[in-house]
Amino acid sequence: MLRDTRGFTLIELLIVVVIIGILAAIAIPQFASTKERAFDATAKSDVRNAMAAQEAYFADGQTYAPNALATGNFTTSTGIAISTSAASAGGYAVTASHSSSGNTFWVQVGTGSSIEGKVQKSP
Repeated sequence: MLRDTRGFTLIELLIVVVIIGILAAIAIPQFASTKERAFDATAKSDVRNAMAAQEAYFADGQTYAPNALATGNFTTSTGIAISTSAASAGGYAVTASHSSSGNTFWVQVGTGSSIEGKVQKSP
């Protein structure tokens, strides 16, 4: 009796499915981490852009804008919440976070209002 040896056995197929499952279990958490890092990079970029807008505003009027968005030179990226503390001629503080990330980024320049206590660090 001759056997037809074309195709895969059930054991071979199960081994391939298990290997694919293991690879997926490794790759999916890495992808989620990559997305959060991208959201954080967007928030950091908006903080830098808000600083540039504040400095441009200062160059024109020798005082900082009460709100970075009020300068007209700056718009936030999608999903970013940004705020500027009450600025003065001596400095300002900018805070930014992405709605899909638990991290908050801030910068304080000069002797502007302190944001210490207003921003909680993420674990």
